[in-house]
Amino acid sequence: MTAPSIIYFEDLSVGQEASVSNTVSEKDIQLFADVSGDRNPVHLDADYAATTMFKERIAHGMLSAAYISAVFGMKLPGPGAIYISQTLAFRAPVKIGDTVVTTVKLVELVPEKKRARFETVCAVNGKPVLTGEAQLMIPSRPAA
Repeated sequence: MTAPSIIYFEDLSVGQEASVSNTVSEKDIQLFADVSGDRNPVHLDADYAATTMFKERIAHGMLSAAYISAVFGMKLPGPGAIYISQTLAFRAPVKIGDTVVTTVKLVELVPEKKRARFETVCAVNGKPVLTGEAQLMIPSRPAA
């Protein structure tokens, strides 16, 4: 596996975007529950989930949010970028077997602070399930 390339602040331009696609599995939900400690039965217990408004188990909302972090850390801008903030609005549930397409789009550059603002969207079948906005601190190109 090749290491992701670093995109420096000076190489960014408004409108750039990147996406990743992840299909949520039973294993993903179990591993996320183990790592996060969030064992809410709506994620893990089919009988309990059947009594909820969702009628079946759903993935953790923060699992979808983690996909946003993966795009930033691995694609755009890539290694070296530091999260400053992230807003999240959960729009619809994600179920086992759903393919989540996560897209980040650069909407503003703040040169004096080497920061960038991105729109963030996770979608299933083209329908947003999570929307938000993120601010990142982006490394500058090293002096030659």
